[in-house]
Amino acid sequence: MIEVKAVEKPDERRDFPRGHLEAVHLTGLDFAVGTFEPGWRWSESVAPLAGTESCQIHHNGYVVEGRMRIRMDDGGEAEVGPGDVFVVAPGHDAWVVGEEQVVVYDFAGGMAQDYAKAAEG
Repeated sequence: MIEVKAVEKPDERRDFPRGHLEAVHLTGLDFAVGTFEPGWRWSESVAPLAGTESCQIHHNGYVVEGRMRIRMDDGGEAEVGPGDVFVVAPGHDAWVVGEEQVVVYDFAGGMAQDYAKAAEG
C-alpha cells in the first residue's frame, strides 16, 4: 500500500478564535498543520469548544515558525520554537509567545482527529 495526500488540499479545516487547523487523514496517520495567531491561548480559544479545562490531546509536533509556551497541569513548562520537535501529554495549556504567528506540524492523530471539535453532549 502507498497513500499520498497534499497538505495544500486538506481533508478538513477547523477554524477557532485566532487560529485554524488543516488536516489530512491517511491510513494509520493523521497529519495536521496548526496555525495560531498572536494572542491565541488554548484555554481561551479552544477550551470552550473542547469542554475541558485543559487540552486533553497528545501531541507529537514540529514547530515551523513562531514560539509557543506550554504549561502542563502539574506546573511543568517549556517553550518551543522553530526547528523544535516535541511531545506533549494530555493535560496542558498553551499560548503564542510574541507577535509572530505559530505554525506547528502535528503527527500521530490526536490533534487531527479531535482538536477544536465541539464537545458532544
